[in-house]
Amino acid sequence: MHRLKITFRVIAFTVFGLFLHYVLPQHDVVKITSTEIIRTDFSGFNRIFYAQADSGAVEQPTRDLRLINTDKKKTFLLGFMPRDKTEVMVYRNEDTGWIWPPYFKFDSSDLQAESASVARGDSWAVITHYGWRVRWASIYPNAIAVKLLDSPDVRVIPWFNIFLFGFLIVGIAFLRAMWMQFRERSIDPLIDSAEDRFDEASADIAEQKGRVTRWLGTWKKKS
Repeated sequence: MHRLKITFRVIAFTVFGLFLHYVLPQHDVVKITSTEIIRTDFSGFNRIFYAQADSGAVEQPTRDLRLINTDKKKTFLLGFMPRDKTEVMVYRNEDTGWIWPPYFKFDSSDLQAESASVARGDSWAVITHYGWRVRWASIYPNAIAVKLLDSPDVRVIPWFNIFLFGFLIVGIAFLRAMWMQFRERSIDPLIDSAEDRFDEASADIAEQKGRVTRWLGTWKKKS
């Protein structure tokens, strides 16, 4: 039972961690090489990794998809430490609208034009995005914003994520303290009372059983 609880907690923690890694904003230092629009047919698997159609458009099973092609600067330690090497990274550019994730993005066309303008120069930029790049399933991270840089040698600190995780830690600690206090005041007394009643009932049953045994013993002596 203890191993089952540990397994369940590990699975729940892993799923929650993957969920946060997908929806939270990430920042990549890139050089935009080109932009393009392709016609995309979604499958039953990768459809959930795409946002809905642009605001004001009708949702269709197939639609145009804006892409931003870049050379991304490689990093390690979850993006905190930049490296001198680069790799190809492709981002999609879709509105998120009012639904999920709550980025309230309605300017995909403007962002595409801005990205095309950056691609014509030789400048580095920071792309803020969410999501994953899964090549075998044609899944792209969704670009949220593009910001020009004076130099590629920058270290972007994800302040929003840091504050969010700090808030989550404080909130979980507060909820745990409330739960422990509620359990100590309300649940534990009920459990102790139920255990006392069970012990009393067990003692009564044992006493009644002893009386019956003694009564049967008197009949054995007479025989």
